[in-house]
Amino acid sequence: MRITQNMLTNNMLRNISNSYQSMGKYMDQLATGKKINRPSDDPVVAMRGMDFRTQKAEIEQFQRNIGEVHNWMDNSDSALSQVGKALERLRELAVQASNGTYEEGQRGNIASEVDQLKEHLLDIANTKVNNKYIFNGTGTAGTNGEAPYQLNEAGEFVQPINTDDVFIEVSNGTKLRVNIRPDSIFTEDLFKDLTEFSNMLRNSDTEDQEIAGFIDRLDNHIDNNVNTIADLGGRQNRIDLIENRVKEQYVTVEDMRSRNEDADFEEVIMNLISQESIHRAALSGGARIIQPSLLDFLR
Repeated sequence: MRITQNMLTNNMLRNISNSYQSMGKYMDQLATGKKINRPSDDPVVAMRGMDFRTQKAEIEQFQRNIGEVHNWMDNSDSALSQVGKALERLRELAVQASNGTYEEGQRGNIASEVDQLKEHLLDIANTKVNNKYIFNGTGTAGTNGEAPYQLNEAGEFVQPINTDDVFIEVSNGTKLRVNIRPDSIFTEDLFKDLTEFSNMLRNSDTEDQEIAGFIDRLDNHIDNNVNTIADLGGRQNRIDLIENRVKEQYVTVEDMRSRNEDADFEEVIMNLISQESIHRAALSGGARIIQPSLLDFLR
């Protein structure tokens, strides 16, 4: 094949243009810190980068979900602690009232405190966190926007309580129950017992043995509260373990994403310097390829 001057010139210009493109690529890598800046630079790296970003977004959502679980469980734990203190105080009052030395007026004072403690337990049952009733199953909005726990004079619930479990996904395929089952502690029997206890204290015909009978009932409610706290504690320990695992997954995915698409600055700088040297050599060689014109001789 006959090599002409035009062919040499065109090849030279094409190679110089490619050299400029290579230097531009390395300059982009230095400026952005990324191996590629458009999918066409390397489709494989681009596709893997999309996969890593999808995984990262999923893990970040799990981390937000775990934060919601902690918020729900921590508030539940605090509320149950208050329930335990109220029940222990009610048991103390039952022991005091069963003592035959107490007169009718003194029992009336005890009944007043029992009523206040019952109202306190009712307030705890209607605990609202982030505008959600956390002790009403999946009915976190309440009933028609009203507090779910409402009592009539007999201590009975005015409206049904939602007992459905609330689950939150905390890792891929793992959903954890975050709520306290309402029927495990805030039962209708609890409030009916306290209402009956108060009425008996105000009744002058009530015998000491009848009042003493409430101690066993209160012990049963205290045991229910302790068991509920133990169940909650076990789930809190589990969510701590899951949280640590999710954090490790996040670090791993972020490291893999960085390895896939982040530029190695030392390597990029070396490539840029090498390309500059090649470009200068190409320019020098191109100057020799272009033939002198008539004007060059006339100077």
